[in-house]
Amino acid sequence: MKKALLIVLLSVFMVPLAQAQLGIKGGLNVAELTGRDGESSSYKAFYHVGVFYQANVLGPLAIQPEVQYSVAGGSLKSAFSDYDNELHYLTVPVLAKLTVGPVFVEAGPQFGVLLSANQSGKLQVDLAPDGTPAYGNVSRPATGSFKRGDFSVVGGVGLKLASNFSLGGRLVAGLNDINDVKNLSGINDPRLQNRVFQLYAAFQFGDGK
Repeated sequence: MKKALLIVLLSVFMVPLAQAQLGIKGGLNVAELTGRDGESSSYKAFYHVGVFYQANVLGPLAIQPEVQYSVAGGSLKSAFSDYDNELHYLTVPVLAKLTVGPVFVEAGPQFGVLLSANQSGKLQVDLAPDGTPAYGNVSRPATGSFKRGDFSVVGGVGLKLASNFSLGGRLVAGLNDINDVKNLSGINDPRLQNRVFQLYAAFQFGDGK
């Protein structure tokens, strides 16, 4: 039984590779960090670039794995702080894609690995002698402040403008807490999650069907 199931799975994922259509893509990220109590979040504009292949499975259904360099983050502001976060990720979405005429919809999981992070603006930098927080304007690496792994769900729609070109939009919603620090007073910071709206253009090599 297990051997038969393995054969079926290999048939589903290996046969379509012969029909796989490679492509490149890139576009705009509009990102924010959600979930932090006591601070308001706002969106910032970043970017993403990547490669993908579309493996046709059955009729209008395809599987589309991708590898992207994607920048997320956003602005956080409280009564005492006002700073930007810039998080650089290597992301791997694995999407199911359904195409009907020129319109397609896509959805699936995304796995991300944090490559680097930076923070800039008014931040807590130390504790005063009386134990109260001290703030200052800084620009600093912050990779250690965030967890290396990020797991998200992706959903989007798009339009094929020609046989090889398409435009699309996606929502990438982070599911896990990416915050990995305690603040300088020793109190755990609240959860942080990525939220990214993506607009992109894509080009497929080959016939683009």
